[in-house]
Amino acid sequence: MKFQDLLAYRKSFDLAMKIFHLSKHFPKEETYSLTDQIRRSSRSVSVNISEAYRKRLYPKHFISKLTDSDAENSETQTWLEFSLHCEYISKETFNDLMSDCNEVGKLINYMIQNPGKFGCK
Repeated sequence: MKFQDLLAYRKSFDLAMKIFHLSKHFPKEETYSLTDQIRRSSRSVSVNISEAYRKRLYPKHFISKLTDSDAENSETQTWLEFSLHCEYISKETFNDLMSDCNEVGKLINYMIQNPGKFGCK
């Protein structure tokens, strides 16, 4: 199995792409702050999942990278809150993206709790 086949990876990648397209419409003055930060954190979720999968022969490394991924997912949620309160996104868009973040978080935590199902020995 490739890391691209992992449900957590696919869902987190899709979420990062949604955020990327949405953030294209953020104000220009946010380019080097909120826009950059939300794009980085959302992309880091997928990146850390892929790194974790490559380190699955070492359970502690696998779990460590997944906890990094979970932390980046939480950071993304915080940036979404800023986006909502700065009125860059609607409440409906916020709720949809937060729901996606919560689903990704559950998938990551499942991987953390069940490393043996992902090739850890």
